[in-house]
Amino acid sequence: MEKQTGFKNKYVLGISFISALGGYLFGFDFAVISGALPFLQKQFAFNSHWEGFATGVLALGAIAGCIVAGWFANKYGRRPGLMLAAALFAVSSVAMALAPTRDFFLVARFTAGAGVGMASMLSPMYISEIAPAAIRGRLVAMNQLTVVLGILITNLVNYTLRNTGIDAWRYMFGFGVIPSGLFFAGAWFLPESPRWLLRNNLEARAENVLSKIGDSVFVRESIAMIKGSFSGASNVNYAALLKRAVLPAVLTGIGLAIFQQLCGINTVFNYAPKIFQSIGASKDDQLLQTVFIGSVNLVFTVLAMLLVDKLGRKPLMLIGAGGLSILYVLIVRALLANAGVVSYLLLAAIGTYAMTLAPVIWVLIAEIFPSKIRSAAITVAVVSLWLAYFILVFTFPILFEHLKENTFYIYAVVCACGFLFVLFRIKETKGKTLEEVEQAMTMH
Repeated sequence: MEKQTGFKNKYVLGISFISALGGYLFGFDFAVISGALPFLQKQFAFNSHWEGFATGVLALGAIAGCIVAGWFANKYGRRPGLMLAAALFAVSSVAMALAPTRDFFLVARFTAGAGVGMASMLSPMYISEIAPAAIRGRLVAMNQLTVVLGILITNLVNYTLRNTGIDAWRYMFGFGVIPSGLFFAGAWFLPESPRWLLRNNLEARAENVLSKIGDSVFVRESIAMIKGSFSGASNVNYAALLKRAVLPAVLTGIGLAIFQQLCGINTVFNYAPKIFQSIGASKDDQLLQTVFIGSVNLVFTVLAMLLVDKLGRKPLMLIGAGGLSILYVLIVRALLANAGVVSYLLLAAIGTYAMTLAPVIWVLIAEIFPSKIRSAAITVAVVSLWLAYFILVFTFPILFEHLKENTFYIYAVVCACGFLFVLFRIKETKGKTLEEVEQAMTMH
């Protein structure tokens, strides 16, 4: 049955884009470290362990941010949570830029991670709760679009600043205050999530928000479906995630989150200069490669937004997992041969990831959990994602020091396992309302 057709595209697109600016913060802090690392190594005398920790401490902060965000968003709403994320990020950007010592820098980067973690959880959650089913995948994928815009613009800024002296890294981090200020200003004007308003018995306000999104039929259908999904719901606690009816969805979400990171592609984003240095590229060429990586990432993310609501979630996931597994094997062979083709293979891996695993996993994490446990379940899934990211980026410099190019064989095996996981565990959610997805995920 066709549902939820009478909605106002421009308004939904506008509020989704403002919320998705949280993804830009993720992209910025994710990418800025790759350009800054060569300078930080000299400034703070990093060895491979400190290099991994300085990159990965962002993830530890993000875990703290996710845990705070789950509680904060349930108690005070999604909009105040997004504003807090922006404020944390602005303060930490200035602190990193001014850092006098290694430990001060690491604490500031941890704080930046807390802001990124809050945004990485609340932006997709907010968009999924406010978007009509027919375009929800595209709108949640918009969060990934702002992530890759953040990566590309930051890589361009890093490349531009590369020859400004030993303090270039301070300017690289300091520029973070600009996107965080814009995000804070935008979040001020966002409406609250209608699902949060209805859960807190603020039906008049929820109706008002829904009437801006769609026509009277849309408002009526949405309120009925949302209320229906709350039936029998009590105050959420994490113990509720272990109940037999919802546990399969929770475990699937955790598995997807861990796979998105351990598939290994973020080593290319964070350590591209190190990889290209291993085949003799100059520092200028190393940073220029990060710009190419960011550009390919952007183009294929736009392609993903066009495909996610047409081709569906599961086919894209299978293409991503299978494609990466094959590409990693080819990358090892090219690095061993010191072949120029390695640049093209790495860009192909980035493109494959950007079109498939990167946006689709965020879409699924925002979709597959039942309403009564959604906030707690998204928290657990995103915490799992950040923990996996920390493990990945902390271990890569150490593994690469010992195994060199053979490190990518590990990620090839992970992707092959991920392919099987998606094949047997993932159900298609394309075109379904959140309430219909809930029924499909909890039916046994």
